[in-house]
Amino acid sequence: MASHRRPKQPSRTRVTVLTATAAAAVALTSQAAHADPKPSKKEVKAKVDKLYEEAEKATEKYNGAKEQQDKLEDQIDDLQDKVARGQDELNELRSGIGSLASAQYRSGGIDPSVQLFLSSDPDSYLDKASSLDQLTSKQADALQKIQSKQRTLAQQRSEASGKLKDLEDTRKELGEKKKEVQGKLGEAQKLLNTLSAKERAAMAAEEERASRDAGDRADLGNAVPASQRGAAALSIAKGKIGTPYVYGATGPSSFDCSGLTQWSFAQAGVSIPRISQDQANAGTRIASQSDLRPGDLVIFYSDLHHVGFYAGNGQIVHAPKPGASVRYESINNMPYMFGVRI
Repeated sequence: MASHRRPKQPSRTRVTVLTATAAAAVALTSQAAHADPKPSKKEVKAKVDKLYEEAEKATEKYNGAKEQQDKLEDQIDDLQDKVARGQDELNELRSGIGSLASAQYRSGGIDPSVQLFLSSDPDSYLDKASSLDQLTSKQADALQKIQSKQRTLAQQRSEASGKLKDLEDTRKELGEKKKEVQGKLGEAQKLLNTLSAKERAAMAAEEERASRDAGDRADLGNAVPASQRGAAALSIAKGKIGTPYVYGATGPSSFDCSGLTQWSFAQAGVSIPRISQDQANAGTRIASQSDLRPGDLVIFYSDLHHVGFYAGNGQIVHAPKPGASVRYESINNMPYMFGVRI
């Protein structure tokens, strides 16, 4: 008679393992089905361009903080020189009145007010003196000069102390802005690294072709330049086409946007401010694009963080962004605010 044994059932542990494995496989399959697709070259370019714009905005703030730091350092050096010279003058005045007191002593006594000056706390002697009537005209004049010099020195020391605090705050801001710029550039580079070498090369070729085409359209023809110096500054900037953009750079081997415009005008004998927001107020504003002339500055974005030269025929010359070089570009590629005629 045949045996009718029940088939052996899998153990509870084995069932659990098999169930978990199947669930994991289903989850992985689901994740793979719903995973975000690799961004296209166009999407990467749009994100990178946005990051570069944010980096440039931070760069102009960095430039402003750097300029403020340089000014404060110069002001502090000047104040410290004044304090040192003032202290020498004060010491000389004190020495003079000390000699006068010695002469009085040898002739029979020292005036009470002079005694007070020579006490252990000479800096407060005038506050304690009840009157200068007893002093000779020469003594009174010397003591008043000392008092005036002391007050001036106290004011200069206080001013220098305040500027040192401002300098400390500015240096902190400078470090923060530099870190922000580097962070944006790092994010952009990570995005670019998601593209293949072929895609990155194609992107670079597109940018170069766009710049070349803009240059071909920038024939000034009979256009009247903004001024002789404006035309000279534009010509100098055009001579720097192909020079790399570097944040905070003011030439001649690399530039940021306002560094290019400032340096070019400087070579033409004109001094303009360092950052784009200040350059926006450095001359006569030109509201309409149709009124622009070659050599005018052109200001972009609502916070005025980008600047270039108008080159004629709807084209500008500028240092565009990190990862690019000085080039021609259409004035309509960025939000136009106004022009500035220096």
